[in-house]
Amino acid sequence: MSKISASAPLNQRISMSYSMAAAQSQKGDSPPASGGAKCVFSVDVEDWFHINGAPSEPDCAEWDQYPSHVSGNFRALLEMLAAKRVRATCFFLGWVAEKYPELVREARDQGHEIASHGYAHRLVHRQTPSEFLDDIRKARTILEDVSGMPVVGYRAPSFSVTAATPWFFDQLAEAGYRFDSSVFPAARQNGGLQTDRLAPNTIKAKAGAIEEFPVSVTPLLGRPMCFFGGGYLRLFPYRMIKSMAERVIGEGRPVIFYIHPREIDPQHPRLPMEPLRSFKCHVNLHTTRPKIARLLNDFSFATFGELLARQTHQGMH
Repeated sequence: MSKISASAPLNQRISMSYSMAAAQSQKGDSPPASGGAKCVFSVDVEDWFHINGAPSEPDCAEWDQYPSHVSGNFRALLEMLAAKRVRATCFFLGWVAEKYPELVREARDQGHEIASHGYAHRLVHRQTPSEFLDDIRKARTILEDVSGMPVVGYRAPSFSVTAATPWFFDQLAEAGYRFDSSVFPAARQNGGLQTDRLAPNTIKAKAGAIEEFPVSVTPLLGRPMCFFGGGYLRLFPYRMIKSMAERVIGEGRPVIFYIHPREIDPQHPRLPMEPLRSFKCHVNLHTTRPKIARLLNDFSFATFGELLARQTHQGMH
């Protein structure tokens, strides 16, 4: 696979990135990129102790003291994806990429899209604009140096974009990102941004446009509800998850699935936390692998970059 120098101008890197994605989407060894591919399978590549908001959440300076499980769990996910010939978008925590650069390269070499999850896994609404800018720039630099590829996608830890972070998209564009999947259009503990824009949309920022892919939600009892990642994916029965995904597809929106490597490892260590939070973080961990296997079999997938490449191509005709 060709690599792009991180020192190349931003516009050139973005253009070449889209060209690569478009070329990949035309290969016969995977589902088509748009139209036929209605879903995105995304992985937030972090370790079991990267849990925001828990009283026992360790500081970044303490992470080296904890036994890591990310390599084995992430490689197990890569094996599942390879078995179904599905390419995913992998949002790597910069700290993980710095400590385990081989994971980034393995994902890249298997055709997966490399994107950023920030460096220190800090909630966006607990940072100043300048702190956030420094964090996402650091992560992007590390990921581009390790992968030799352009990194233009971002997802915030815990989807922590809120009404209190109106500067979020300006800082993303300033740091050179092109697309984002951080908006969670429903209430949640560490984030949530009320919006009627549930479909992919363009956000105009000071330094350029950001293509936003909101987390997929659909109404349940009159309230927007997510069924497609994290504790939601583990809690709801597969029949309901599939039905709700088909509803989202029927509305003309792609379904954004998301997973963390720790969620396929029921035996991973636990941070001390209060019972309700523990339930949310650990419920039905034993169901994650079989549910992922069924999703990969039942739906067609593309990366965010492939969807953007197709969108850009269609816009030129």
